[in-house]
Amino acid sequence: MSVAHTPDQNHLLAAMPTAEFERLVAHLELVSMPLGDVLCESGGKLQHVYFPTTAIVSLQYVMENGASSEVAGVGNEGLLGISLFMGGETTPTQAIVQTGGHGYRIKTALMMAEFNRSGPVMRLLLRYTQALLTQMSQTAACNRHHSVEQQLCRWLLLTLDRLPSNELTMTQELIAGMLGVRREGITEAAGRLQQAGLIRYRRGHITVLDRKGLGDHACECYEVVKKEFDRLLCDMRNCHAIPGTIK
Repeated sequence: MSVAHTPDQNHLLAAMPTAEFERLVAHLELVSMPLGDVLCESGGKLQHVYFPTTAIVSLQYVMENGASSEVAGVGNEGLLGISLFMGGETTPTQAIVQTGGHGYRIKTALMMAEFNRSGPVMRLLLRYTQALLTQMSQTAACNRHHSVEQQLCRWLLLTLDRLPSNELTMTQELIAGMLGVRREGITEAAGRLQQAGLIRYRRGHITVLDRKGLGDHACECYEVVKKEFDRLLCDMRNCHAIPGTIK
């Protein structure tokens, strides 16, 4: 059964006021985003801004020896391309599709033209940038101060927030690469979560059986990131008169 794709499946696009949304829709292109597809190399320039809908993009820092770790993820809550709005054009991170799916893209020149109108789209994208920076800083703190099990719980919960089901297709080796830890550490952590009845793992598939329990096992980092996204990215169509929200 085919799944209907619409731009407002991306929460950032859905949060735009009607006039701005309709202006952008005319230029959006639906694209397939297969697992492992590299959308931007470290130091490269994006030709398009991407709005994932069912795909998830991992922003990874790659070391000189080839080792890498995820600094942030981008799913249906956001976009790939904040370096354009910040004036840097390039970033040291690599953007690779972590979970295959679909999304929409728009040429960078068209997106920048909308941003430079200095209207609601600019304010929304700046708020998203702040939320993404919160995710990056919280990831750095989590990787330094919390256990592998807590990091795994945080990563699973953030990934689930971007998916329509409680199932993930991801090997332990790939997760270890995302978190920048040894594969054995992920195996042990996943084993403890499975023994606790929180997840089921088999052949590269993870099913979350008890999301609340997973949240109880996670550190505070997941809630910090989630609350900041919720605070900053309220639906612009419905928060015109709320103090402190986007106007």
